[in-house]
Amino acid sequence: MQRFILLLIGLSAPALFAEESLKGNKLEDYLQRALSANPDLQQFEHRYQAAKQRIPQMSALPDPMLQVTHFVEPIQTRTGPQENAVVFNQRIPWFGKIKHREWAASAEAEALWFAYQNRQLRLVREVSTLFYEYAYLQQALHITRENLALLKSIEPIAETRVKAGASLNSLLRLKVEIGKTDDRLQSLAQKQVALSATLKAMLALPEGDLLPWPMVDETQLLSLNPEKLQADLLRENPALHMLEQKIISAEARKTLADLERYPDVVLGVNYMQIGDSEMSPPPMDSGQDAWGVTAGISIPLWWNKNKATRAEAQENLNASEQELRQKQNMLKAELTASLTLLNDAQRRLILYGDDLLDLAQQSVDNSFRAYEVDQTGILEVIDSERSLLELQLLYWRAVSDAWQQRIRIQTLVNHPLDGVNL
Repeated sequence: MQRFILLLIGLSAPALFAEESLKGNKLEDYLQRALSANPDLQQFEHRYQAAKQRIPQMSALPDPMLQVTHFVEPIQTRTGPQENAVVFNQRIPWFGKIKHREWAASAEAEALWFAYQNRQLRLVREVSTLFYEYAYLQQALHITRENLALLKSIEPIAETRVKAGASLNSLLRLKVEIGKTDDRLQSLAQKQVALSATLKAMLALPEGDLLPWPMVDETQLLSLNPEKLQADLLRENPALHMLEQKIISAEARKTLADLERYPDVVLGVNYMQIGDSEMSPPPMDSGQDAWGVTAGISIPLWWNKNKATRAEAQENLNASEQELRQKQNMLKAELTASLTLLNDAQRRLILYGDDLLDLAQQSVDNSFRAYEVDQTGILEVIDSERSLLELQLLYWRAVSDAWQQRIRIQTLVNHPLDGVNL
């Protein structure tokens, strides 16, 4: 597990397990805390450790049977009365039964190991998604506050003009826009509280103050190879390895079900305690204890039961194979969707960052200066400011979407991507 997740997020081993609290506002800090403290992840580890303990149980022989009999009324024999009898039996399963039980238990433990790895990746994905959503919220709050401040700075000018005889309608429209922007700001503030609480729950942090704003770099454009990523997905994804181990376990259990038609062997030792003979004169072997060995077999008599056991094992194997096939299809579709969304986010980054944002900012500056000298109306100022606000939010939405899809792709293929420095 340690090597697996360190390769993913590029952390050092001591930092991963020594981290006891959130020490910074970078993604690495969030992931360190989540991987070391998240209770759901820890319960997966405990389940894996429990499954490992089943392997020696399945590889051992059944417990032997020791039987002691005391004869209340001793049975008289020529050499003396039978007083006590001790019987020791050991059941030995048919050749291959123990081996395949061990194989099945081992494969099930391996399946839980890969389930543990898959839960790590899911946790990285979930924390990263919320991290970048939190980063987007930071920008949305900042941009909305600036927009609100700009609108409020126009309000005294509009009031002065109304007092000078200008139409009241412009001032009313401005106040409506200020109210709507303030309402949006309040909603974003409440969303910060909700997102912070969700992140804290995933990081196993106590309730209290809001999490600090994250530190995020604007994403760089990537050119990815879908065919290579699809191959890496099928080769490296732990969810697929988990299902492959389930198939191995089902195959072992199918073989074990086939072996149930063969009998188990029972070997034993009998010991009989003999008292002194009351015959006169006593025989020469009077009072000598007797012992013997026994051998037996179980009889797999109920043919319908064994047939049903074999059919059940075959159906479980078929189900596991179909589950793997379905998971492969779903993961490939998920990877394709993430690649498509990443390409779209990168397209929007180019569109907004290179062209539209500069034009929108120029439009706001021009309309504001024109309004100050009474060369344009308040509606043009509001429209240009609203357009800039929308484009700025769309740009940072694209930044967040791009990072989220990059992390999603990274966790799907289970290895770092070129150009992704977490």
